[in-house]
Amino acid sequence: MKYTLIAITMTMAIWSCKSQKKEEVPIENQKEEKMEVSNKEKAIDVLSSLETGDQSAIGYINPEKYTQHNLGVADGLEGFGAVLQNAPEGGFKAKVVRAYKDGDYVFTHTIYDFFGPKIGFDVFRFENGKIVEHWDNLIAVAPANSSGRTQTDGPYEATDLEKTAANKQLVSDFVSTILVRGEMDKIANFIDGADEAYLQHNPAVADGLSGLGKALEGMAKQGISMVYNTTHKVLGEGNFVLAISEGTLGDAPTSYYDLFRVADGKIVEHWDVIETIAPESEWKNSNGKFNF
Repeated sequence: MKYTLIAITMTMAIWSCKSQKKEEVPIENQKEEKMEVSNKEKAIDVLSSLETGDQSAIGYINPEKYTQHNLGVADGLEGFGAVLQNAPEGGFKAKVVRAYKDGDYVFTHTIYDFFGPKIGFDVFRFENGKIVEHWDNLIAVAPANSSGRTQTDGPYEATDLEKTAANKQLVSDFVSTILVRGEMDKIANFIDGADEAYLQHNPAVADGLSGLGKALEGMAKQGISMVYNTTHKVLGEGNFVLAISEGTLGDAPTSYYDLFRVADGKIVEHWDVIETIAPESEWKNSNGKFNF
């Protein structure tokens, strides 16, 4: 019932926001409120509202300008409301594990029960303190990998904030050099060769460069190729950097969201979500998955 109420509330807001008289709040108080609630906190509240049903969190979304890039969800708040109305019995679950800010963007790493247990990365763009755009990548929850790491465990606190730009450049160069162009002879420029120095959270890959090599070798034997064609966005806060790329896995168009932790100028940890891109005939909006 709470999800239906949220959907109804959002729909009413969309049609009536222009005619409704805004509550008169002193400008000083409005500024104070913006200082108290960061964009990062707003993004977390919106995701958490999937589980809690907190209607106030919807107020962080601009009802007149909300562009949706999840291709399975219709555009605007109407699309979000339709998802909530179709919630399964018992509702959704959403636990934000990591959240980072880069300029007008906030990106999160979340454990969901969203039509089944899933892991997801979400990216929100803000204008004037309101969410105006959303991208995401989702994958089913899998068992821990052979190194005992899950898809979400590990450090979460952003450090080395003064190194954000350098760390983003390192990851951007790594993706373009290693993942896109395949110049594996240069991998030591980005990752320490010692196995204990590179921690892996992909459920099919073990720690270290040896684990990555074995996984790629196994895929090759099965005739499966992992191809990165284009990196569309790199976002970061301190030692955590998210790269959003497009390519193919096997013959399927694929969206790659790779989160890296950087320490002392090297990539030391990796999480990812790999999602097959649905055929265009199944899209519920025309905004594209990678339009940033």
